[in-house]
Amino acid sequence: MFAAYVTLNILASLFTAIAATTYLINHEYPREQMEMKRLPLSWMPRLGATLAAGSLGLLVGFAVPLIGTLASLGLVLYFIGAFIAHARVGSRKLTGWAVFFVTVTATFVVNLAYHGIW
Repeated sequence: MFAAYVTLNILASLFTAIAATTYLINHEYPREQMEMKRLPLSWMPRLGATLAAGSLGLLVGFAVPLIGTLASLGLVLYFIGAFIAHARVGSRKLTGWAVFFVTVTATFVVNLAYHGIW
């Protein structure tokens, strides 16, 4: 269980940190995604900061488990919101979303299993 906990937390943190960076540097891919979903480009820094906070929270969770569990829950909610944004415009391009969602959901489940439900 410990190996799964460490591996998933690091993997999810890495994935979300990379995504956060692309949002924060105004990379072309997230900009195109924002336009496709008809979301304001002014949201990009906020979404990037949210992903960065989740990524950092997962790492802090090694020292303070409650923060890691809450960060993983926050990331699950973030990607549920991303799914709603895709569904709202009828987008069927969900492969990237699915990879992130499955990763952060597994991280949340493993955090709960490893630390217990308070």
